[in-house]
Amino acid sequence: MAASAPGKLILFGEHAVVFGEPALSTAINLRTEVFARPHTEWRADGGSFDEPRYRYVKEGLGSSAAVTVAALGAVAELEGRDLNPPVIARQAFEVEHEVQGRASPIDTTTATAGGGILVRKEAANGLLWTIGRDTRRWFLHECALPPLTLVVGNTGIGAATGPLVAGVKERVDRSPEAAEQVREIGRLTLDGLAALQRKDLEEAGRLMDRNHAILNELGVGHPMLEKLVAAARPHSFGAKLTGAGGGGSMFALTDRPEKVARSIREAGGKAFLVTSEAQGLRRLP
Repeated sequence: MAASAPGKLILFGEHAVVFGEPALSTAINLRTEVFARPHTEWRADGGSFDEPRYRYVKEGLGSSAAVTVAALGAVAELEGRDLNPPVIARQAFEVEHEVQGRASPIDTTTATAGGGILVRKEAANGLLWTIGRDTRRWFLHECALPPLTLVVGNTGIGAATGPLVAGVKERVDRSPEAAEQVREIGRLTLDGLAALQRKDLEEAGRLMDRNHAILNELGVGHPMLEKLVAAARPHSFGAKLTGAGGGGSMFALTDRPEKVARSIREAGGKAFLVTSEAQGLRRLP
């Protein structure tokens, strides 16, 4: 049996979402496929689940929400169960929380539901489901986004999410200024959603640039990320890191994708064009 789930980009709000602030993401048309078959023991790609790179798969039954969600979907199919998006989204969040130590459910909800996803600390129109853990509750909403032209730049540098999230928490706990920066990211997220929905890409890009600057101040930037962002901005409405930071990827909102992609490659990154993906978790024939 097999299942497929889309990748995602955090457009606004990474790290702040862990503290209950809004965040906005979109599923993208790069998808992960997971194939499952009966065996006498649990294995991944023929290898042992004890290898660190399989921690997400081991806990959920990969270091991405798409891998976790697709793996849960494939195993559900193997066991003869229907794909139940609210259940899988919750299970996948628990996997990420277990592996990372602290997480929000926006990544796994986006991989499960597809489309644009807004998470906030109260229910509003478009509510998909609510996920809670300890004293925290997240309200996950579907939201309409216009078609976006996005170029992703990958630094080729890996960084574990858990320590980056923990580092931001440490800053917030000890610094009122950092706590206010987290709240500002939440405000930027809602302003950014409004700008995108009215198709004001210049304003959305300006807000993305500000979001990126705050993330740098919170300590999750990286020199290579800065190099790629700087290369992309002359041909973009805005550019920022996406995800945990510390390496990883950035993206640019642009109407000149070829120029952005060339600039990212010339700066030493890997570049690829992505589009929004409306479909989330799905079974494969």
